[in-house]
Amino acid sequence: MTKNSSISSKNSANSLSHLDADGQAQMVDVSAKAVTARQAIAIGKVRMSRETLNTIAAGNAPKGDVLGTARLAGIMAAKQTAHLIPLCHPLPLTKVKVVITLDEDLPGYQIRAEVKTTAETGVEMEALTAVSIAALTLYDMAKALEKSIQIEQIYLVSKTGGKSGDYQADTDAS
Repeated sequence: MTKNSSISSKNSANSLSHLDADGQAQMVDVSAKAVTARQAIAIGKVRMSRETLNTIAAGNAPKGDVLGTARLAGIMAAKQTAHLIPLCHPLPLTKVKVVITLDEDLPGYQIRAEVKTTAETGVEMEALTAVSIAALTLYDMAKALEKSIQIEQIYLVSKTGGKSGDYQADTDAS
């Protein structure tokens, strides 16, 4: 961090929980927060040509089971979020469910991740990470068929639990 950015960070350190008094990144102390049940749901889309979609749906992709591999990658990624995103807390996840569904209109697939825990902090990043890695894995497994596959619209759909309360995305805006 440059000296100038450190100074400007100091001014806002009081309002940003991930910055210490000197403007340096820090992991938030959640030890005083209540342990509550928390859930987050995220979704994303993977757009591709109809030909690629049909090949994947038929189970004929050169690398094998595209959707099964992507689903498992998403589950594994949720469990590794604290290793991937520097200031995330490691959490005892009680549920990670990744569902990949065909979207003929896209054409492509929608990926939905649901993550649960009972902890001092939420699982939004775990749900978003699960969707992101599942989408990247789907791309990796199908790139031999099509390089122009697009990953798009990854966002938090909802979250429950915690001090900040519940959140529900405005699905009309997406």
